[in-house]
Amino acid sequence: MDNGITILIAEDDPNDVMLLELAIRKNGIKSPVRVVRDGQEAVGYLDGKGIYADRQKFPLPSVIITDVKMPRRNGLEVVEWVRKHPKCCIIPIVMLSGSRIEHDVVTAYKLGANTYFTKPSTLDQLTELIGLAHQYWSRCEHPPSHRTNAH
Repeated sequence: MDNGITILIAEDDPNDVMLLELAIRKNGIKSPVRVVRDGQEAVGYLDGKGIYADRQKFPLPSVIITDVKMPRRNGLEVVEWVRKHPKCCIIPIVMLSGSRIEHDVVTAYKLGANTYFTKPSTLDQLTELIGLAHQYWSRCEHPPSHRTNAH
């Protein structure tokens, strides 16, 4: 998750945001991280609407990390919106949630999430998980950058 990519985190818990950002940095990932506090903000960011219209300041992300349980629009609704949006539909989505509810996991995958992780209980475990995800995603083939086609 390096080399000019942007990571979008959709998470309503400020403590989880802080831990995620710390785990990202502890893995040496230098990519810019943008944070939105709920699913509605995530959609606004991805759609480039309102305060997110400046794509220099708010570029389309190369990966989305989203919680499931969020106010206004939950993570599952975000996944559904992303997969239907012509410019966002190819962005990888990582679900990171405290929920192990089978229905949430199955629904996330049915809607098009690329992976679903349960939030680890310690910073060390989260750092390890982010490191493994980073190793995986950095070795994958990625579609050509779509930032130049932004609104």
